[in-house]
Amino acid sequence: MVDHLLHDLDEAQVRAVTSPARPLAILAPAGSGKTRVLTRRIAWRVATGDADASHVLALTFTRRAAGELAGRLRGLGLRGGVATGTFHAVAYAQLRAHWAGQGRAAPALLTRKAKLLSPLLAGGGGPLTVATLAGEIEWAKARLVGPDGYPEAAGAARRRTPVPAARVAELYAAYEEAKRKARMVDFDDLLRLCGHLVETDEAFAAAQRWRFQHLFVDEFQDVNPLQLRLLDAWRGPGYDLCVVGDPHQAIYGWNGADAGFLDGFRRLYPPAEVIALDGNYRSTPQILDAAADVLRRAEVGDRPLRATREGGPAVSLAAHADEAAEAAAIARAVRDRRGPRAPWSAQAVLVRTHAQVPYVTAALRRAAVPHRVRGGSAVLDDRRVRDALDLLRRSDGPLAAVLPDVDALVAEADDEAAADALAAVAQLAHDHLRLDPAAPAAGFVAWLTSTVGDEGVDERRDAVTVATFHAAKGLEWPVVHLAGLEDGLVPIAHARTAAQRREEARLLYVAMTRAEDELCCTWAAERRVGDRPVERRLTPWLAGLAGRPAAGDPADAPPGPPPDWRRHLADQRAALAEAAPGPSPALAALHDWREAHARAARVEPAALVDDRLLAAIAERRPATPDELAAVPGMGPQLAARVGDGLLAALHPADGR
Repeated sequence: MVDHLLHDLDEAQVRAVTSPARPLAILAPAGSGKTRVLTRRIAWRVATGDADASHVLALTFTRRAAGELAGRLRGLGLRGGVATGTFHAVAYAQLRAHWAGQGRAAPALLTRKAKLLSPLLAGGGGPLTVATLAGEIEWAKARLVGPDGYPEAAGAARRRTPVPAARVAELYAAYEEAKRKARMVDFDDLLRLCGHLVETDEAFAAAQRWRFQHLFVDEFQDVNPLQLRLLDAWRGPGYDLCVVGDPHQAIYGWNGADAGFLDGFRRLYPPAEVIALDGNYRSTPQILDAAADVLRRAEVGDRPLRATREGGPAVSLAAHADEAAEAAAIARAVRDRRGPRAPWSAQAVLVRTHAQVPYVTAALRRAAVPHRVRGGSAVLDDRRVRDALDLLRRSDGPLAAVLPDVDALVAEADDEAAADALAAVAQLAHDHLRLDPAAPAAGFVAWLTSTVGDEGVDERRDAVTVATFHAAKGLEWPVVHLAGLEDGLVPIAHARTAAQRREEARLLYVAMTRAEDELCCTWAAERRVGDRPVERRLTPWLAGLAGRPAAGDPADAPPGPPPDWRRHLADQRAALAEAAPGPSPALAALHDWREAHARAARVEPAALVDDRLLAAIAERRPATPDELAAVPGMGPQLAARVGDGLLAALHPADGR
């Protein structure tokens, strides 16, 4: 009757599904069938009478993951009864029911901290931004740290902020007071209040512990101290707890998560059992070997995975002259792998930071490769976002000087959708400044529009995915291209402590293990930071990949650095220039005009007119100001500012 729940599982998976142990931790590495095992264990316990579906609670961290769990459970015959949700959603539902039962109005939920933080910083935040302050408050709350304890905790964790920790603590305290006066709670308060209520109200605790007697937690390596406190409050004296996770995929320590809870599960919940899954059903042995070598070199630890698939292509590693050459090569590689049985959606290009995305998307666009930026939603469709970007586009100053205005717009938004879109733009602006602290405001707009302007969000569309390493977690593709694998990006430059560098290594491991069949790694020997080129070197964690033959045929070994590196780069640039199809005379003239005027104005060329608009102008060849203004994307204001120059470049014989 229940054999169908076990028939396609390996030995370790069967033990994890059927073990009578409570508490139980299941260590589930990348590609080991984590969600399958978790849902099968729930279904097994219900089917064998060991658990009542109406008393099961399965917790995870995102609505998408909760929806996937619910769908899998329905597919196993559990069509009702089992509750799935995030920590925040469950806590909020319990609190609302409690408040309603007492006849009390629920406090308003503060969905955007900027609404209260922006006025505080307007009174003297200095270089501290709304986004940075919000991040510090969220980190502190996740670690059960109040305003008074923040300076000591931040110092112990080596948190780096643009103002002294004492100033952050003052603003943190002011935020809490403003929230109290407005009778509002934020998302972290939901966890704190629910946990406190369970701990102090016996009737409430008894009701919740009766309702949810069997607790299951997915991605347990991402739990933070605040969530663990709530989980233990729900659990009470009972030990019916099962968690699933992978310490090697712990990549949210910067946000307060603590993988030590999973590593120390036996100490936290004696006499817990820990079952380790060892089979990988996703990636080829070549990919797994390369990913495991990263963990070994970073001294993260090594728990070898048993490859269940046959061998595939060697993991490739290629160096390129600069980020533009790297992106062009990736675009060619993507096109080469497209075929009748290989749709565009079978491939992904993954990068460490948002700031790398524009180079990749520009190259894919030039190569006519359909693509979507994961996380780059259609924020530009919102009218208020377009208005804000128009203000930035007209600014002659640096982005850092006008960024407070963008943060203020988030707080002033008149509805939640606009605020969310503006907040996304503000976060992207902060990311942009990390790469280029001197970036002009107009240059940021050009960067942003090239990143998310028309990438589309239709998941059904056959398109290559472009995403950051973090955004790729939980996903997989047959072919994955990893770009920018240089020291300073991988690991990121601001990862200074040993713990931070280990987390960066785990992040690279996560990115590598998204690949099923083929993994292509690239890096650039030179990358522009602001207006100057900076020499780069390969991340030390891929030194083994660069220097050793691949398993199997030595002829398939990834290429290492040539002896004469600078000459190789020069030859590569020349070869790329010779191989690349030249632009039309009209487009070349427009590019020449843009380069000259950008140098004179001391701005990035794309800040004047972006590549897509230049290509559209070259194709239409407008002859009058009205025709130029009618080119999609031009607009009357931009035409008034640069129209004469563009027309003169297109029609030099007219003497314009």
